[in-house]
Amino acid sequence: MSTQNKSDRGELKRILRELGQEELVEVLAERMSGSDLSTLLLEVFRQRTAKRQPSELLRSYKENRFVKPAVVDPLALKQLELDLLRIAQQQAYEPVQLSPVAPLGSCSIVAPADQNKIISALRGTEVVADVTNLLALYIADGLKSGERSNAPEMLRYCTTHRHVRAQKFPDAPGMLPHFGLYAMVTSGKDSGSYTFEKQAVWEHIAVYREIFRAQFGGAEIEVIVNARPGYTDPEGLNSRLIQHIREQAPELAVTVNSEPSDNAYYKGLQFTIKTIIDGKVHYIGDGGFVDWTQQLTGSKKERMLISAIGLDRLLLP
Repeated sequence: MSTQNKSDRGELKRILRELGQEELVEVLAERMSGSDLSTLLLEVFRQRTAKRQPSELLRSYKENRFVKPAVVDPLALKQLELDLLRIAQQQAYEPVQLSPVAPLGSCSIVAPADQNKIISALRGTEVVADVTNLLALYIADGLKSGERSNAPEMLRYCTTHRHVRAQKFPDAPGMLPHFGLYAMVTSGKDSGSYTFEKQAVWEHIAVYREIFRAQFGGAEIEVIVNARPGYTDPEGLNSRLIQHIREQAPELAVTVNSEPSDNAYYKGLQFTIKTIIDGKVHYIGDGGFVDWTQQLTGSKKERMLISAIGLDRLLLP
């Protein structure tokens, strides 16, 4: 447990003790239905806002780091989003406009994310903190209902979205409370010999190559590959994937990071995108395999690759 979590738990115990309601969290979390909890909290927030004055609202705006505008040029950002979506669409990735909210627990239930890093909301929702989780739900819902099929042809989606994450970042360039991302997700079935994995990884890399060549004066990318646990034979997976990438683009710089890691977010492989723009090195995004559609559909045959790059950092001076 982190120091911050210990501090939070200490504060929580103090609050419950002062209220004389030491079982309050258990009652709200476990003994009430979701709809009853929403009804209760809606009334709490209605009463709290009814008593607030405009001066308090302005002070809250001044002090709350999540509500301030981004410093990036909005016209440049919108144009970049359009350009990236068009590039991806030309390479078979269908653009999707997603909701600004996701079901409560979208990140913490299927991925190892702490719910305290997410802005939880009412009516069973949370502010989107990772659009790839929401795309996984979109795909899994379609697979379960029969509206979509990812075999034999894979499903490919892309989107741009503004994300909010609640963890405290250091006061450093690029460490933003809300930021734009371009993301891609590919969904398919295991057909043996890492067929899905090889095709999906190369397609994502190919899109990023085209993005940086087209949008940033022919900038080239370097791919850094990291082995991750979660596959039966991660070393075999990585060697086959690296071989496939080099067969598709012998001139592409591919660096293999052989340092062991217990990072459990990605399964089998994680790749990082590095590029140089105007003489400045950017570690601009990453991707890898996840088991989210396996969890959501209950099928071990499901495969999914996700990736994303940060947009604000590309446009900040």
